[in-house]
Amino acid sequence: VYKRQNLYNISIKMKWDGKIAKLVLEDGTIFFGQSFGAKKSVAGEVVFNTGMVGYPENLTDPSYQGQILTLTYPLIGNYGIPNNAKENGLPKHFESDKIQVTGLIISDYSFNYNHWQANIGLDEWLKKHKVPGIYGIDTRALTKRLREKGTMLGKIIYKDDVKFLDPNKLNLVKRVSTKKKKVYGDGKITIMLVDTGVKYNIIRCFLKRGVKVIRVPWDYNFNGEKYDGLFIANGPGDPKMCQETINNIRKVLQKSKPIFGICLGNQLLALASGGNTYKLKYGHRSQNQPCLINKTNKCYITSQNHGFAVDSKSLPKEWDLWFVNANDKTCEGLKHKNKPFLSVQFHPEASAGPVDTEFLFDDFINLVKKQKK
Repeated sequence: VYKRQNLYNISIKMKWDGKIAKLVLEDGTIFFGQSFGAKKSVAGEVVFNTGMVGYPENLTDPSYQGQILTLTYPLIGNYGIPNNAKENGLPKHFESDKIQVTGLIISDYSFNYNHWQANIGLDEWLKKHKVPGIYGIDTRALTKRLREKGTMLGKIIYKDDVKFLDPNKLNLVKRVSTKKKKVYGDGKITIMLVDTGVKYNIIRCFLKRGVKVIRVPWDYNFNGEKYDGLFIANGPGDPKMCQETINNIRKVLQKSKPIFGICLGNQLLALASGGNTYKLKYGHRSQNQPCLINKTNKCYITSQNHGFAVDSKSLPKEWDLWFVNANDKTCEGLKHKNKPFLSVQFHPEASAGPVDTEFLFDDFINLVKKQKK
C-alpha cells in the first residue's frame, strides 16, 4: 500500500513545490512525502515519539543522536522555535547546543507559527542545523509498522541515495559528550556529572537546588577527584559501547559515595554492578509512561526516551528493582539494598513532559548531605 502511494494526491494536499522526498525502511517499505528543512539525504534508525508537545526539546535531546525521529502528533511547527537565550551558560529552551536528530518525520507541517517566545520557524531552524525533514507522511501507519515489526533502519532520500546505517554499532556517546571539564555553580555540595549525553535541564535541576556541578567527558577518570555525589547522565545508543564509563563506575561502587543515574545512567549502573541490558522492540519515547514503585500501587507518569533496558533478572542480589513500567513490566529503576546507589530509567527532569518525579533530585541531594555529615 505504502509503495503505491499516489504522488498526484500528495501534491494536491500539500503546498507543492516539486520537492518530493521519500522515506525508505530496511524492510523495503517506502513512504513518499514533501521535503522541508535541509535538502539532503540521511540514514539512521527510525523511531517514534508520542508526545503532543516539546519538539524543540526533543530535537535537541542528545539521546536522539543517530536517529530519524517520527513525531506521532499530527500538527508540528505551530508554535515555532524559541530564542537562544542563555542562563548559567546554558540555553534556556533547549536540551543541548544543537539539533541532535538525524532527520525528522511528521504528518502535517504548520507553515504559520505563533507563540510569544517564538524566534524562527521549524523549517528555518532545521536548515540552520543542516537537518532534513519530511512531511505529508502517514505517521500513524508508520508507527503501527514500527510497533509490529520493531524499530528499523531507514533513510530519508531527497535526491541522492545513501546507504543504511545502524547507529547502535557506533559510539554515539563519544559524539555527544563534552570534550572538556566544565564547572557550573558554586554550592557547598559538589556533584560529579558524567556527561554521556546529558540533557541541560538535568544541570538546571541541580543548579536551582544550589549545588556545584562538575561536568566531565564520558571516559573521564573521576576517581581520585573531590566530589560529594556521582551523577550518571542520559545518552544515546547501546550502553555496552561505554566500557570506559562502566569501568570508572565500577570503582566507585566499591565505596559508599552516593550515586544517581538517569536513563542511560540506569543501564550503565546496572552493567557496572554485574547486570545485563538488552534492546527493546521499539523503545519508550513519550511523555506519558506510567511507572510503579515496585510492589506498590503508587504510580507516576513519566517522560522517557530510550531504546535499551536493564534485564531485571540479571541484577545481583545486592540490588532491588525500584520502579517498574506499568505497561510492559520492564525495569524503570534500581536501588542498592545497603549503599546510597539509585537510578531511574525515566526522566525526572522532564523537558518535555510531566515534572511529577523531579523530587528525586531532592532525594539524591539529601542523600549526599546525609553522607557528607
